[in-house]
Amino acid sequence: MSDLMAGRAGVVRVQDVQSAYMAMTRRKRLYGSVMLIVFIALMVSGFQVADGRNAGGFWDGIGNILEFPGEVLAEASEKSDNLPGLMWKFLPALIETINIAAASTLLGAMGAVVISLLATRGLAKWPRLIGLFRRMMDILRAVPEIVIALVLIFILGGGPVPAMIAIALHTVGALGKLFSEVNENASLKPVEGLHSVGATWEQRMWLGIIPQVAPNYVSYALLRFEINIRASAILGFVGSGGIGYDLKNAFSWGQGRYDEVAAIFLLLFGSIVFFDQMSSRYRNKLIAGE
Repeated sequence: MSDLMAGRAGVVRVQDVQSAYMAMTRRKRLYGSVMLIVFIALMVSGFQVADGRNAGGFWDGIGNILEFPGEVLAEASEKSDNLPGLMWKFLPALIETINIAAASTLLGAMGAVVISLLATRGLAKWPRLIGLFRRMMDILRAVPEIVIALVLIFILGGGPVPAMIAIALHTVGALGKLFSEVNENASLKPVEGLHSVGATWEQRMWLGIIPQVAPNYVSYALLRFEINIRASAILGFVGSGGIGYDLKNAFSWGQGRYDEVAAIFLLLFGSIVFFDQMSSRYRNKLIAGE
């Protein structure tokens, strides 16, 4: 009799578990459906607001989306013989853009190393200021490069220097966040050993932490260099020099100069692909430890 009662109790418990599981599944589906409806409603309302404030209706202009690329390609194909000469003409501007990206990446990476070490728990020189340094990285990362560049252009005038400073400041915030996460995974045993023999904070970081995290630092810096090439080209549109400035001028002239637009696009595409492949190769070597 007791065995029968125990068996029935076991069946009841299984049924209770199944009922609870099914109820939980229904609640998850309900919550998921509600979130999906809210998301769709926000997307639709946001699109309607943006389309209402747009200079022209989105649906009125969507049919012309291929018109401009078609004009550029048509004119570039007609003047294809001019493309090699134009690419050679704009090569110095491309080199200037790459120099801006390289200098800003180097300066930003150096600043990111320092601020990341100061913002890492267990490594910071002033533990009470960890929050301050983290908020500094958040601010530098949150402000777009173009906003910083516009302010610096107003102060310093047009040219590559404002672009370099703007990209470097944003790089400090972006790489500082990544570097600090890498620092948290470093072993503290070398630091403790150096501290026991009287090494300064700078010596402990340089000899105990940097050798462990250097491959990750370089990997992230190379990835950031690719991003900064694109950023330096975009900043040329606001008068920061480089190939972006020439691209803006070619756009401003309109038809008749679309062969220059095509040549600049080819240069940008080729350079980005080249540096992407090169940095990917070296990042893989660093990560694999080859």
